[in-house]
Amino acid sequence: MAIPDAGHEKISQVSTELHPLGGESSQPKKKGWVWVVILLLLAAGGYYYYKTRPSAESKAAPAPGGGRALAAGPVSVAVSSAMREDVPYYLSGLGSVTAYNTVTVKSRVDGQLEKVLFTEGQFVKEGDTLAELDPRPFQVALEQMEGQLARDQAQLKDARLDDARYDELQKEGVVAMQQVDTQKALVGQLEGAIRADQAQIDNQKLQLIYCHITAPLGGRVGLRLVDQGNIVHAADVNGLVVITQVQPIAVLFTLPEDSLPDVIKHMKDEQLAVQAFSRDDQTKLATGKLLTINNQIDPTTGTVQFKAVFENQDLSLWPNQFVNIRLMLDVRKNAIVVPLAAVQRGTQGSYVYTVKNGHANFQPVKVDLTQGNISLIASGITAGEQVVVDGQDRLQAGSAVEVHSAAPTGSGDGSASGSSQAAGADGPKRGRKSGGDADSQGESGKDSGKRDPSKFKRLDKDKQS
Repeated sequence: MAIPDAGHEKISQVSTELHPLGGESSQPKKKGWVWVVILLLLAAGGYYYYKTRPSAESKAAPAPGGGRALAAGPVSVAVSSAMREDVPYYLSGLGSVTAYNTVTVKSRVDGQLEKVLFTEGQFVKEGDTLAELDPRPFQVALEQMEGQLARDQAQLKDARLDDARYDELQKEGVVAMQQVDTQKALVGQLEGAIRADQAQIDNQKLQLIYCHITAPLGGRVGLRLVDQGNIVHAADVNGLVVITQVQPIAVLFTLPEDSLPDVIKHMKDEQLAVQAFSRDDQTKLATGKLLTINNQIDPTTGTVQFKAVFENQDLSLWPNQFVNIRLMLDVRKNAIVVPLAAVQRGTQGSYVYTVKNGHANFQPVKVDLTQGNISLIASGITAGEQVVVDGQDRLQAGSAVEVHSAAPTGSGDGSASGSSQAAGADGPKRGRKSGGDADSQGESGKDSGKRDPSKFKRLDKDKQS
C-alpha cells in the first residue's frame, strides 16, 4: 500500500502548485511582473530602433549622382579633343566711336542767309559751298573804299609835284627849308593813307568771300540749324550746320594700366591691329590700327585711354557708338587649345580630366591664357587627347566613363553646351533605371517577408496530432 500513497502525495503536490492553499493566489503578482518586463523590453527596443534607423537609412540610401558613389556603372560625360591652332592674343576693352574731326560751320560776317546749297546728310568735300549770304552791303562798302583810295592817290600826286617845285625854289633861295620839309611830310601822310585805303579794300573783298560759306573739311553734313532767309551773325553759338568726318573715324577705348607695358613693348616692333565688335561682342564691325596712347593714366579708374583709327568705308561705325575693342598683340603659333569648360581649378591649381581606355584620368595643367571660350595650355596635355567638358563633378581618377562627343574646340557655336545637355539627360535615365532595380529588389524583399499559408497549415496539423 506504500506505492499508492507515494503516488497520491505527488498528485497532491501538483494540485497544490496549481491551486495554492489557504486562498492565497500568486498569479496576479506573476502577471504584474510579466507586464513590467514586457514594457521595459518594448521601451528598450523603441530606443534602439530610434537610434539605429538614421544610420541604416543613410547606408541603404543611394549616393547622389557623383562619380564617387556610382560604382555600379560608367559616368556619362561629354569630351572634346585638344587641338593645335594659331590663336590670336588680344586685349579687350570697351570703346566709344568718335568723329575723326568735327566742325560747326558758322558765318564769319553778319548778313541775311540767302541760299542754302547743301542737303542734310550729304557728304561734302573740302571747299564745297554750303551757303551764301547777301553780298550787296559788302559790295557797296568795297566801292566806297575804292573811291577813297582814288581820292588819296590824287592828293598824293599833287603833293609830290609840290614837293619837287619846293626843292627847286629852295635851291634858288626863294622858299625856306622848313616849307620843303613840311611838304615832304605831307607826301608821307598821303602815302600812308593810300596803304590804309588798300587794306580797307582787301578787307571788303574778304567780306565778300565770307558771304560764300564753304566746307572747311570733308565729311558728312548734319541737320540744318538755320533756315534760309534768317539773319545770321558771326557771334551765333549754334552756327549753320555741323560736319563730322567719319571716313576715317576714330575710336577711344580704355585698358587696365597693367596692360600698358605689354602694349608699349609690341608697339615698338609693329603697328598693332584693332578690331571693333558689336555691343554683344559677336559681330566684327571694322578693322583698324592703333594710333596713339594717352599721356597719362586715369587715377580714379586705373585705366589708360587709347585711340585707334578706322577707314570705315562701309560706314559700320558711327559717332558716339559703343563698341567692344580687341587690341591684337600677338598670334600664338601651334598652341594647344581646349574648351574653357574643360579646365577646372582646385586647391592644387588647374587640372583637366582626360579619357583613355574608357576611364577618366586626373591631369594637372598649366594654363597660358584664356581667350573667349578656349584656353591655351602651356603644359600638361598634348594635342589629340580627349578632355572632359561636361560631367567633371561626377568624376574621380580612374572612374569608368561613357563618352559623348562635344563641339570642336574654339567653334563657339554652342554645340558643346548642347552635348552637355544630352549627356546630362542620360544621367537621370540611368538613375531611374537603377532606382527601378532597387524598387524591384525592395519588392522581392517584401515578398520574402510575407507569410506562407501552407507552412502554417502544416503547423496546425502538427498541433492537432
